[in-house]
Amino acid sequence: MNNHEHTHALALHDVSQHFEQGGAKIAILKGASLTIEAGQMTALIGPSGAGKTTLLNIAGLLEDPASGDVVIAGQNTKRIKTRKKAAFRREHIGFVFQTHRLLPEFSAVENIAIPQMLNGLNKYEAQARAMQLLAMIGLEGRAKHRPGQLSGGEQQRVAIARAVANGPTVLLADEPTGNLDPETGQSVFQTLRQIIKGTGSSALIVTHNIALAQSMDKAYMLEAGQVKEATF
Repeated sequence: MNNHEHTHALALHDVSQHFEQGGAKIAILKGASLTIEAGQMTALIGPSGAGKTTLLNIAGLLEDPASGDVVIAGQNTKRIKTRKKAAFRREHIGFVFQTHRLLPEFSAVENIAIPQMLNGLNKYEAQARAMQLLAMIGLEGRAKHRPGQLSGGEQQRVAIARAVANGPTVLLADEPTGNLDPETGQSVFQTLRQIIKGTGSSALIVTHNIALAQSMDKAYMLEAGQVKEATF
């Protein structure tokens, strides 16, 4: 099958970024490029301070690169007007962070339903879809629990379900198992894999965990501002 050009969920082409410190420009990304195919789990590893979070923010349209292109679902995001960017992000991108960032006053099912309601679904459809996702990750019995009544691993699994609630093209995860003990981290990672394969999204996952990176479909290394395929 040679239509890879059409299956890219996310492609970064020659992306550069810098910040200014004391009047000097400090380069973080220097022509970084990577592609992620639909349905693929991709790891991004690299030393602390290498710019992994910056690259994720650029991929998630939270930050504009100094130069280069971000193409999501075949669309060059440079051409999207600023006022339409938030809606495009809501439709195509899901985020999972190191801390779960669930809304403490809402139940698990409500936390997953809210992004869908913001996207135009009515409450009943959103809750039905949220329950399907909870069932997919084995937490339907915790639907009415608020985050404070869930374990750290359960909270992070609900955060993953919330991130894919709108069927994003790509899920961006920044150290999603970083706050968890190894066993819980492994179970959260399996949830991530299950939900990516089950929903047809794809994922770019920043991790320090080499064993996790090795178990993904593809792994990239960010070093000295450039991305290359990781060799383990």
